[in-house]
Amino acid sequence: MPGIKRKIYQLIISRLDGHKLASELYQEQIIDLAKKGIGGFIIFGGEKRAVSSFIDKLQLLAETPLFIASDIERGVGQQIEGATSFPGQMAIAAATDRGDPESIRDVEDALNAIAFEAIDAGINMPLIPVLDVNSNPDNPIICSRAFSDKPEVVSWFGSLYIRTLEKRGLISCAKHFPGHGDTAVDSHISLPVISKSIDELHAVELAPFIEAVKTNVGSIMMGHISIPALDDLPASLSKQSVALLRDRLGYKGLIMTDALNMHALKEIKDVAVTCVNAGVDILLHPENPDTIAEEIHHAVMTGEIAEIQIDRTVERILGHKARIKDIKKVRVDTCRHEKLSGLISDRSITIVKDAPGLVPLKNFQDISLVFKADENKHDLTVLKSYFPESVHIREVTGDAVRPLIIVALFTKIAAWEGSAGMKEEDINIVRDLIKRSRSSIVLSFGNPYLLRHFREADALIAAYDTTGQAQSSVIKCLKGEVMFQGRVPVELKI
Repeated sequence: MPGIKRKIYQLIISRLDGHKLASELYQEQIIDLAKKGIGGFIIFGGEKRAVSSFIDKLQLLAETPLFIASDIERGVGQQIEGATSFPGQMAIAAATDRGDPESIRDVEDALNAIAFEAIDAGINMPLIPVLDVNSNPDNPIICSRAFSDKPEVVSWFGSLYIRTLEKRGLISCAKHFPGHGDTAVDSHISLPVISKSIDELHAVELAPFIEAVKTNVGSIMMGHISIPALDDLPASLSKQSVALLRDRLGYKGLIMTDALNMHALKEIKDVAVTCVNAGVDILLHPENPDTIAEEIHHAVMTGEIAEIQIDRTVERILGHKARIKDIKKVRVDTCRHEKLSGLISDRSITIVKDAPGLVPLKNFQDISLVFKADENKHDLTVLKSYFPESVHIREVTGDAVRPLIIVALFTKIAAWEGSAGMKEEDINIVRDLIKRSRSSIVLSFGNPYLLRHFREADALIAAYDTTGQAQSSVIKCLKGEVMFQGRVPVELKI
């Protein structure tokens, strides 16, 4: 076993900004952490060749293999330039007929593509799948990142993801235990509270994680979520939550925290020490890894943390690292992956409500397109290329009745946003536009739950992503080039 300081560093996965790799000083700082024995890095951004080359260099310098983690829920292209972006989890659920072997094979092909591109970039710990059951329609941070609001559907897709990724030698990660789906609070901003009994948790939130344990998921991420039925502390710091996972669910793999820089923990002292004493193996994304290492070292020296606790954790970590050191890179066919991504995107587009004869559209003339989107966050280029006269809903003028109006709603489901919904003022503007049109179509890009506000529209269409690819898929469906094939993975109460 290495010295106590090096053992402590093994518990930490620190941030690596791929866009900063042009700086030699930044590279030296990262290399210094690798030489100290850091457990690994979580990658954000960067160009594929530069990131892959630097990770290869780090792995050669490291005494033990490094965990290289990344949030690639929508494929490696979500984080790294030059890699493929895939539809998100809810879009994949919408596109997949679980009774059709060919449809299932397409999902497996997509997961293999993500796995191969991850390996090519140097990622060995993809932080997927999200196993939260999105039972709260106002959830600002999970929403379309979830497969469904039904635990059995989430369990099915989660197991498929885990089996496919683990088969390629990668360490999959089920998140966010014990379940972040029934909350209207983003834990990046403040601490969500889920006031359910243990039996209620077992029926919904825990069901996908129980299945993940059976499927031998490599790691499980603890959410920064307060579950009063378990503990007053957030699950990520809670002995009771870890005991639920280890003792009652029988989980033997790695347990990691969600990112330690999130504001859900801002009022809590001694976070790292509390996590370690709770039985967590990996401390993810602390603001300062050296400070965290010093805090834990001091706690060991003073007896607040038993060194045997560190030894058990390091033994578990090294056992998993023995698996990843032999991962071999394979040739990546990004052209094929992009076609596969487009195919799944096309299949995901869902017509939730339809008026006979309205879609597909016979022509794109005399159609008014209005949109609700922050153009600093969303690229509307594809949609605007078909509707060049489009305007923001706040800029619509005149009271004339329009023959056909299309309303495109864009919502960003991402950390620190705080909401994935619409203001009441904007909802009322859209409703008024619908009243002043002969026919109306509402398109939701991102959050499908927005459609429940517009039951009076003639047609309601759900796309589950905001990307140019999702926009292209919607256009194909509106033109009749592709059939609407998606199925809604959540209850919209239209």
